[in-house]
Amino acid sequence: MAEKKVVSIEDRIPKLKEARKKKTNRRLIFYLSLFFILISIIVYLQSPLSQVKEIIVKGNKYIDDSVLIELSELTNEVNFWSFSTKTQEKLILAHDEIKDVSVNRKFLNTVVIEVEELEKVAYVNKKNRHYPLLENGELLNTISLKSWQGDAPLLVNFSKDVYIKEIAKELKLLSNAIASLISEIYWSPTESNENKVTLLMNDGFEVETTIRHFSRYMKTYPSIVNQLEENQQGVITLGEGGAVFNPIKVKSENQEGENEATR
Repeated sequence: MAEKKVVSIEDRIPKLKEARKKKTNRRLIFYLSLFFILISIIVYLQSPLSQVKEIIVKGNKYIDDSVLIELSELTNEVNFWSFSTKTQEKLILAHDEIKDVSVNRKFLNTVVIEVEELEKVAYVNKKNRHYPLLENGELLNTISLKSWQGDAPLLVNFSKDVYIKEIAKELKLLSNAIASLISEIYWSPTESNENKVTLLMNDGFEVETTIRHFSRYMKTYPSIVNQLEENQQGVITLGEGGAVFNPIKVKSENQEGENEATR
């Protein structure tokens, strides 16, 4: 049977002291490191290195970058970590032309503002100038075009704001495919119907309908046109009673020649 080696207390004391010393040193290094990290963070937060360096704006077509940045209340003097992105988003959403917005921090010291503007549904002709009309019925008076772009219907003779707002909401409900078929919309009120409008279509037809239920009536337009003969021209009336087509007789070149000869 092997004898157990007996270690005296005198031999163990130096080893215990050495282990305790190492443990104390490790603890000291940890606290010193933590202290310097905290000091570095404080110095960083108080220095220009922690301030916003760049603000990037995305998604805007009509609103200038400077307007959105001013609304956000962010500047190069703002601490990169001191603001709440949700607060800045609420500030930007206060703009009448903004539908949605997101504000995000991006490494290093960059803030990205991404907006979704209200959709343009038409242009309004006023005094030979053309102003974009948003889906909420608001005109972009800051943007004035001499010539119509043709990328949205042109509203003509709309002299009352209430009808401009109503037709804007109706146009928003239309599909892009049907909206792209509309060239011009004329407000043509009568004594019995102030909501009457006349449309000039890109495919050559003319449509008479009303602002009220405009989108519902116009959804039937493609199927109606498909039932008509090719190259046939006329006026399509859309309303509660359904659709009525009144053809326009177009004189042929031979008929015009015969008429000229008999004069």
